[in-house]
Amino acid sequence: MAQETTYYKPEDLKKFGNIGEFEPDLAKKFFDYYGAVFADGALSAKEKSLIALAVAHVVQCPYCIDAYTTDTLEKGATEEQLWEAIHVGAAIRGGASLVHSVQALNKVKELGV
Repeated sequence: MAQETTYYKPEDLKKFGNIGEFEPDLAKKFFDYYGAVFADGALSAKEKSLIALAVAHVVQCPYCIDAYTTDTLEKGATEEQLWEAIHVGAAIRGGASLVHSVQALNKVKELGV
């Protein structure tokens, strides 16, 4: 059986920490910020991870989907919470597309169709 190839390689996720190879100062700033964002605060780290999982699906980042599926489960999220978060993201993305249909509705009315 031929090995499946994809544009995204799962093993590349482990290389994320290497993004500072050419700009270490900027990478440090990013990772410091990233760590602060995901720390417990008004929202728990688990809640933030579930938000990240939903956003990962909306922006369609396979690395983020992989990482935050694992992270949410490691932080104690249930499969039900995981799927609910994904559906929230899907609903927002779908709603954002549909609300733009008002532009088409306005144009149809303007043209008197």
